[in-house]
Amino acid sequence: MIRPPGFAGAAFGTAADGDLRRDHEARQRIAADLGIATDWAYLNQVHGASVLAAERSGNAGDGDGLVTHTSDIPVMVATADCVPVILEGTDAAAVVHAGWRGAAAGVLEAALAVLDAAGVDVQRAAIGPAIGPCCYEVGVEVAEQFPEFVAKTTWGTTSVDIPGFLAGRLEGIEVWRSEECTFTSVRMNSWRRDRTEHRQVAVAWLPNN
Repeated sequence: MIRPPGFAGAAFGTAADGDLRRDHEARQRIAADLGIATDWAYLNQVHGASVLAAERSGNAGDGDGLVTHTSDIPVMVATADCVPVILEGTDAAAVVHAGWRGAAAGVLEAALAVLDAAGVDVQRAAIGPAIGPCCYEVGVEVAEQFPEFVAKTTWGTTSVDIPGFLAGRLEGIEVWRSEECTFTSVRMNSWRRDRTEHRQVAVAWLPNN
């Protein structure tokens, strides 16, 4: 697991951590290493902008952002090129799954709004490993959604910088950003590279103390 420095309850997985969505033994091992509960809350990810509050562990429903207000319920999203974002606040933490559709629809802004409505002061954000503009080839219909973040792949075609776009939506918040591209990193699952069904997870939690 990748632990962003300075965060109380944030971790990003790698392929070597196993399928933490379905493999209970793997999740038990990682949870023990992190010192958190074994049973996590998760979503049916739909590439939208719906953000839910986790009231119990297990499936919280359809959405792409999940908030926890208790140390008993870690929350996770799964990615394999899309951008995982963890938000850490005074009395809550959240995870966000942001593909280009979710980013364009405002899923990160929706998560910030949910936290703000609950009186949570978001202190820091972590943007985990995701496909970078070096490798995220897109068509015109995607590029036009992010006009200020259009780039070029290493082979010269049009791409967009989704992590950069999301970082720009976190003005006034301390941001840690991974520089690891899932497409080029051999330790990450990448759907674009391998058409894999495997995913790594991002998990956020509130410390017990």
